[in-house]
Amino acid sequence: MASEEASCSPRRSRRERAGCVLRQDKYSVLLPTYNERENLPLIVWLLVKSFSESGINYEIIIIDDGSPDGTRDVAEQLEKIYGSDKILLRPREKKLGLGTAYIHGLKYATGNYIIIMDADLSHHPKFIPEFIRKQKEGNFDIVSGTRYKGNGGVYGWDLKRKIISRGANFMTQILLRPGASDLTGSFRLYRKEVLQKLIEKCVSKGYVFQMEMIVRARQLNYTIGEVPISFVDRVYGESKLGGNEIVSFLKGLLTLFATT
Repeated sequence: MASEEASCSPRRSRRERAGCVLRQDKYSVLLPTYNERENLPLIVWLLVKSFSESGINYEIIIIDDGSPDGTRDVAEQLEKIYGSDKILLRPREKKLGLGTAYIHGLKYATGNYIIIMDADLSHHPKFIPEFIRKQKEGNFDIVSGTRYKGNGGVYGWDLKRKIISRGANFMTQILLRPGASDLTGSFRLYRKEVLQKLIEKCVSKGYVFQMEMIVRARQLNYTIGEVPISFVDRVYGESKLGGNEIVSFLKGLLTLFATT
């Protein structure tokens, strides 16, 4: 029987070799949840559909932080429906922060690539194959979804929310010059070892965490590719962005400016 290496030999067509490489890779989706009972079945269905149609090897790790709305019960049902090899529920007892949720999920990830995204349907899984193509084309360490480049955009936000987002991104560009157009987004693909290294370096929590990840990546000379995405405001539930988060973001931004 021909070895896996032989089946991926240069004698094969470009398409065959690309398909072979894709089969060798595995993508672990880290999906932190808190009060996402209505959204979770939809985002999981969309993820499974996108991965299955693209022939991508995957697993979805749900990290629920003690949601009082029954999100964990829904996740347990999804695990039964799709199988525990594809849906892994790894809950925590209470809300402990986004950074620690990724650390927790990484313990169970068996993929060599990690995808992080929101569970509230603001990030559509249809962009994931584009992330993967972009990563392969440029051999990037990180591929980040951007709302502020090319045909990317935001839909469903009121003017106040758009001004806050644009203002936050503008401030980060001026102060940190990160080499990426969307610092506050949370739809990204990482090499697993790169994500592990960045998490070790990051000290921020909450919304500042995503921004610090890109800043630290620049410091460590990791390469970053970008894919324009359409960001859509959540359909069910309430936004978790409030006044406290905005103040925390500004403090974190100034801290990063002073220390990087």
